[in-house]
Amino acid sequence: MFSNYLIGLREGLEASLVVCILIAYLVKTGNKDKLAPLWLGVGLAAALSLAFGAGLEFGTQELTFKAQEAIGGSLSIISVGLVTWMVFWMKRTARHLKAELQGKLDAALAMGTGALVTTAFLAVGREGLETSLFVWRSVHAAGNGTGPLIGVLLGIGSAILLGWLFYRGALKINLSKFFTWTGGMLVVVAAGVLAYGVHDLQEADFLPGLASRAFDISTTVPPDSWYGTLLKGTFNFQPDPTVLQLVVWLAYLIPVLTLFLAPSVIRRSKAGQAPELKPKPEPTRS
Repeated sequence: MFSNYLIGLREGLEASLVVCILIAYLVKTGNKDKLAPLWLGVGLAAALSLAFGAGLEFGTQELTFKAQEAIGGSLSIISVGLVTWMVFWMKRTARHLKAELQGKLDAALAMGTGALVTTAFLAVGREGLETSLFVWRSVHAAGNGTGPLIGVLLGIGSAILLGWLFYRGALKINLSKFFTWTGGMLVVVAAGVLAYGVHDLQEADFLPGLASRAFDISTTVPPDSWYGTLLKGTFNFQPDPTVLQLVVWLAYLIPVLTLFLAPSVIRRSKAGQAPELKPKPEPTRS
């Protein structure tokens, strides 16, 4: 449940911040009459995201088991790729997001109402589609039941509340650090979703090694125990992964998490270094 709450919070807050920036800029520049087209674009983006999620959930139910596993595994890999790109992109552009959105909004205002609707739709729709795909795979990876879905809804609700508090000026946090920490945790969640997707492809006979277990600690950590459920819901933990699942999990998690956190470490180490003293040039002799 925690991993799904984190996804809803992280992805929902990005969308909330985008909407807040767009609304605040329209109000600040005296374009309150343009708020209706803005909300229309936001509403269309939300509707598309919900329709996309519903299509994923109900559109695959009539397929055979192997077809469902093949589609689910493929979408898991795609969703992990999108989320990985997103966390790196947000970390790099968080400081400049406001200026970038305001520039697009200026161009849309100059072009007319339709451009404004399109700008809001594209700005929020991209986040919504990514969220729908990753949430769908993460919820299935966490197992059946309402817990994962409740976690997502609570995360999105928290994101909307935080966005409103940001807009009202009642809450201020370091967004760069927030997205760095949540991005790191999201990489861990994505590694679990990726391993789950590999298992789906193995069950669909797309990948070999379904019977080759890396280890089996089901007796120590029963999947139906409270701590087994907690580990699965938080980290997509599986007590009996295949060798290929474990290899893929490690091959993704270690380099991606290292690359994601390395720039911050390098900047901090450089900031703590003493300034380099250059030798004075010797005077020239005439």
